[in-house]
Amino acid sequence: MYGPNDPRAALNTAPATTNPNDPIAALATYEFLALPPDEVTELGSKTWYVRGQNFVLAFTRLVPGDALRRDAAAQREEYVVVLPHDDITIDVTAGAESRTVTGSGVVIVPPGDSELTAHGDADLVRLFDVRTADLLARCGNASEYAEPHPRVALLEPWPEPPAGHRLRVYRNADFPLRPGRFGRIFRSSAFMVNFGDPKDGPRDPDRLSPHHHDDFEQCSLTVAGDYIHHVRTPWTSKRSQWRADEHAAVGSPAVAIIPPPTVHTSQAVGDGVHMLIDIFSPPRADFSAKAGWVLNADEYPAPDHITTA
Repeated sequence: MYGPNDPRAALNTAPATTNPNDPIAALATYEFLALPPDEVTELGSKTWYVRGQNFVLAFTRLVPGDALRRDAAAQREEYVVVLPHDDITIDVTAGAESRTVTGSGVVIVPPGDSELTAHGDADLVRLFDVRTADLLARCGNASEYAEPHPRVALLEPWPEPPAGHRLRVYRNADFPLRPGRFGRIFRSSAFMVNFGDPKDGPRDPDRLSPHHHDDFEQCSLTVAGDYIHHVRTPWTSKRSQWRADEHAAVGSPAVAIIPPPTVHTSQAVGDGVHMLIDIFSPPRADFSAKAGWVLNADEYPAPDHITTA
């Protein structure tokens, strides 16, 4: 289903282990600025919370002078900060460590007390795994996961960093593009973040890449431009579970939670710059098995059963 020049065409995938008649969830999309925020601070910063099976995504429009804080009592696991744009500068403090980060990329924040502030208005995303229980109820779609989705494998965290937890910064500018590598991929023990590159104009409708995942959700975060998420739900033997094809149009910023094993592809439409960031929890084994694809693999090793080639 991938084009001949798509690096994903050579991926090895594991067979499905779920019941073939388990219900398949529907595509869910959330255009943040069209929805009321879940939190508004006294200074006016706005945050929207959306969850998947194994994670919480917090999108924040952070204003100068405000801070996003997490305390040690609640934040017992590391979390990930995604900086989607090159024109952002933030200060990150975690315990005794502090860093100033400019430009797009990923910051992994260790467990414990932490604080994020911005030099000017800033859009940023924080990713918390499902063990961060205090955030689950804040999600606008919390009721959709009152019961686990049977098609989605539960989170089994990958190995922790051998050098221990600390503040880690990965700027996209420090990792030039390379032919044959798919995007810019970073992982933690609970997340994989795949940064697409900004592209001008619409995607060629005759060069799409419909594909499916057997047992994990794809969280597609659109941060620039307009997109259509095309999703086809496979038929099971139960007619009551059949669903018409979906072609969900979203602007930016927005999130699409794409359930397994739906066939899906995302199409940039319209003029201007487009950019999409894909998020997975736990990290993907197939991407991790490709030598050189995960840019911080030396700091966050894969489980022993995953062989890199």
